[in-house]
Amino acid sequence: MLKTDVGTTMIKTRFAPSPTGYLHVGGLRTALFNYLFARKYGGQFVLRIEDTDQSRQVEGAVENLLNTFTRLGIDFDEGPTQGGEKGPYFQSQRLDIYHKHIQLLLDANTAYPCFCSEDRLKEVRAKRQAEKLNTPYDRHCVSIPQNLAIEMMKSQPYVIRLKSPESETVSFKDAVRGEVSFNSDEIDDQVLMKTDGFPTYHFANVVDDHLMGITHVIRGEEWLPSTPKHVLLYRYFGWTLPTFAHLPLLLNPDRSKLSKRQGDVAVEDYLAKGYLPEALLNFVALLGWNPGDDREIFSIAQLEQEFSIDRIQKSGAVFDVEKLKWMNGAYLKDLPLEKLSEIARPYFKDAGLEIPDETTYQKIVDFARKRISLMTEIVSESSMFYQLPEFSPEDLDLLRKKSSKTVLQYWLDQVPRKPVWTEGEIKELLKSTTQDFQVKGRDLYFPLRLALYGSCHGPDIPALIDILGTDEATVRLTRALQK
Repeated sequence: MLKTDVGTTMIKTRFAPSPTGYLHVGGLRTALFNYLFARKYGGQFVLRIEDTDQSRQVEGAVENLLNTFTRLGIDFDEGPTQGGEKGPYFQSQRLDIYHKHIQLLLDANTAYPCFCSEDRLKEVRAKRQAEKLNTPYDRHCVSIPQNLAIEMMKSQPYVIRLKSPESETVSFKDAVRGEVSFNSDEIDDQVLMKTDGFPTYHFANVVDDHLMGITHVIRGEEWLPSTPKHVLLYRYFGWTLPTFAHLPLLLNPDRSKLSKRQGDVAVEDYLAKGYLPEALLNFVALLGWNPGDDREIFSIAQLEQEFSIDRIQKSGAVFDVEKLKWMNGAYLKDLPLEKLSEIARPYFKDAGLEIPDETTYQKIVDFARKRISLMTEIVSESSMFYQLPEFSPEDLDLLRKKSSKTVLQYWLDQVPRKPVWTEGEIKELLKSTTQDFQVKGRDLYFPLRLALYGSCHGPDIPALIDILGTDEATVRLTRALQK
């Protein structure tokens, strides 16, 4: 890997998605790496919507994208003002800029109009594929004299194509992969401007990156084969290349490319399932990047400080959902209780569970978070405090044992005597039960847990009494004895 020389120029990165649907976790990884790199060096991070392919746009995609980034806490630094806030750039609003620059290429004879029909292009593509030739276009229109082409443009539909040089090596340095070279004979005369007057991704991308002052183009590995086309455009315009850094592919555990067909890939789906934004960002940051040691838990501020292109790996990064669940569970256990209680509140309300007094509610949340990996699990892990236990035939057999009845009756006599019990007092009551009735271990704990919680296995008895309170504990002990 190359050492990244950021120099004294202000760092400026961008995330440039198409508005074709949800934010893919791969897109999030790209956006996050650009964000972290810019923040580390006090630079700027730009959002640009590449909406030049009007046929692929999905209604509401941009709003969904912005909402997802807001939930994740990722902000952008510049763009047109919309409603008092900085919004993204939209390429569809910059057509005059692209038309001006395409004319510069035409004038310099580094691009040319192509009048080939769609039927002819299909025939050429099929023939070249059959002959195992690399590029899908045969440059049929490249030799049309310029004056004739200008006349034809007045009456015939056309596209504008890049004029790729012949038998030449096109090279560039990639901050992740080092020196990368392509033979120009393998570079297609890419369409730069379509018949509808909209630029293609390749053309608008380069023009915007230059005019917006993007210093580092950090994007997925799938764009690596397109980069020589971009390099040629920079050369033809006489512009300085940005630093390219192509990120490794995201893989399923079976090493296949991460795709929608093999599971959830939308960021909003993970948030809806109860993954915390902080945990998701932490997990995604480690997909293809490492801090150089065995640390795994990072706040966003720590990631901004630690992130480096130099530590991005070349090989594919496995998206391990089990690892994500583990990390989310770690965040849940470490989150300030007050914040976690606020996050959990909608889950309780959606389940129709009343929020008790705040102190009791926070005790329930604190209890449940030690047993969950996802926020969506918090209601099920708290439900025993909201409903009376249901006993199976095996549970009833245990409760009907003589030792169980003795323990439950003794506790029913003792518990109502104090409105509030401390942890130490409950432990003393457990000790006295053992001493007075010669019961211990399962004979002591199982009937009490079953009566108070509905399961022989679960939290410590002091925790149960503390959360339930004296009155509810008394109700449950009475009911268990009656059963």
